[in-house]
Amino acid sequence: MKSTSTSADRLTRLLALVPYVVSRETVGLTEAAEAFGITERQLRDDLNLLWCLELRSPDPYCPIDLSYEGGEITVSEAESISRPLRLGADEAAALLVALRMLAELPGAAERDALTRLIAKLEAAAGEAAAAARQLSVDVDRRTGSLGVVQRALREDRRLRITYYVAGRDENTVRQVDPMRVLVVDGRTYLEGWCRRAEAVRLFRMDQILEAEVLEFPAEVPAGAERRDLDGGLFQASASDVRVTLELTPSGRWVADYYPCERVEELGEGRLRVVLLTSDPRWVRSLALRLGEQGRVVEPAELGGRIRQDAERALALYA
Repeated sequence: MKSTSTSADRLTRLLALVPYVVSRETVGLTEAAEAFGITERQLRDDLNLLWCLELRSPDPYCPIDLSYEGGEITVSEAESISRPLRLGADEAAALLVALRMLAELPGAAERDALTRLIAKLEAAAGEAAAAARQLSVDVDRRTGSLGVVQRALREDRRLRITYYVAGRDENTVRQVDPMRVLVVDGRTYLEGWCRRAEAVRLFRMDQILEAEVLEFPAEVPAGAERRDLDGGLFQASASDVRVTLELTPSGRWVADYYPCERVEELGEGRLRVVLLTSDPRWVRSLALRLGEQGRVVEPAELGGRIRQDAERALALYA
């Protein structure tokens, strides 16, 4: 069975799922999964997400009453979804900004349909549309492998990628079972099951140097969990070291190239950035590459080791 994994597919499915069940009163899990072309596990994930629905009227909190125990899905107290949707000004503006960002994505499907939808929403939104036009989201367009990744998702097949690991300054070849494509803070990522690491990993699209769709089907393990983005895209582990660097204007490229926990403007084009790493050795290499373009401020011990590295390198020239 083909796995429907993209965010757009899931949104379409969620919008159709409640009316599908309501119109049939009771539907078996297996029957519903087959109707939507997904696995029962994916269907259960969708049903769990539907618990988050909040209907603002008539009560402040009026969740849809949904049950799927015993292998059958039933939905009640869902009459309110038959009323026309009325968006507030802030909601309409947020929706328009998100749709424009989606339409600008390289390789975005149905771009003409998105453009028509945006035009209709702008006409209906009035002043909210004017506010939304003042906002923009910059999306990283260096996504040369996005089309290949999207094809692997559509066909539910495994990928072979050549990926640049910035933390070790090396290219790696690995096989990945794709799970979804994410756009976070204007950057595009592939999330998938990395067969080399035997874990779920995020891959920046602009650091995927080559991508090839393999003949093997994607086989994401049943226990693999999508990353919870509520805590941020990059989450520290207990063993990670926080490294603070101060960068000159010519060293600002570090903030664009490496994932930073925090970026602070210091004035005159200078930056202070905080990086997380499980291996401080690559930071020593980065600092030597930066030279006068930046320096490690914290931890002080790491800064001392970098100075020793630089002195040893200079001694070789002497």
